[in-house]
Amino acid sequence: MRVAHLPDSTGLEHELADADIFMGYSLGPDLLSRAPKLQWIHAVSAGVTQFMYPTLRERGVLLTNATSVHAIPIAQHILGMLVALARRFPDSLRHQQQALWGQNELWTAPVKPRELTGQTILFIGLGEIGRETAKLLRPLEMRIWAVTHSGSSPSGLVERVFTASKLHEALPHADFVVVAAPDTPQTRNMLGSHEFALMKPTAYLINVARGTLIDEPALIDALQCNRIAGAALDVTVTEPLPPESPLWKLPNAFITPHVSGATENTWQRQEELIAENLQRWFEGRNLRNVVDIARGY
Repeated sequence: MRVAHLPDSTGLEHELADADIFMGYSLGPDLLSRAPKLQWIHAVSAGVTQFMYPTLRERGVLLTNATSVHAIPIAQHILGMLVALARRFPDSLRHQQQALWGQNELWTAPVKPRELTGQTILFIGLGEIGRETAKLLRPLEMRIWAVTHSGSSPSGLVERVFTASKLHEALPHADFVVVAAPDTPQTRNMLGSHEFALMKPTAYLINVARGTLIDEPALIDALQCNRIAGAALDVTVTEPLPPESPLWKLPNAFITPHVSGATENTWQRQEELIAENLQRWFEGRNLRNVVDIARGY
């Protein structure tokens, strides 16, 4: 096996000419056309929207992703967001910056600090990230619900599961809504003004998937009008989030800069996954994390 490591795109076209395997974040159709021998692409990200173009489907190139690499840190990031929102930590930080002892402000706010115990959390998408998060939440005795494409969950980690068509039935019951679904034509803008109107005014939204799954102007309006209690966003439609975005200044928006999957162990897990899949590849066995290109995840 000959391995070519490129620190940037310089020389990529030359290397693709006889490459059997490509590993990286993206490979557009123009570059794919310069890789006639390519059989397998490994995306070093969990999301694979950048590979969802017709030529790849037509070529029949195998696609794998890094979803299992990011499940543990993203699950812990979600847990951190849940605690921060429930206990109103962002408000306390703002009070600290103003040298304000905000005990009375927190206690008399329309949405008060709360416990996670007994709260209903609704996962939109229950892949590896959703299942890993559900494991963390079980000891907290939260009610765990999910919306999935099939309406089923083989994990046994959730109390109720809804099909995607029953999303509107589930939303009014949720205290926290976690968006962890893949980015596909069917999921884009799946949460808009109608969905926010169905949510409790005390409910929080958490998005660790992709910004495109949410109608961002509708979310901004819902936050400005306090139709929902708040939102914790690790992803936005445009990244980096433009300085002029109203999200920056909304007191009920909690923003992290797309770091939910970042950890000191990320590349170690990535290396372990790649090494295992290379071993499987040369032995003719099925690979881990194979993407269903027809479904987009």
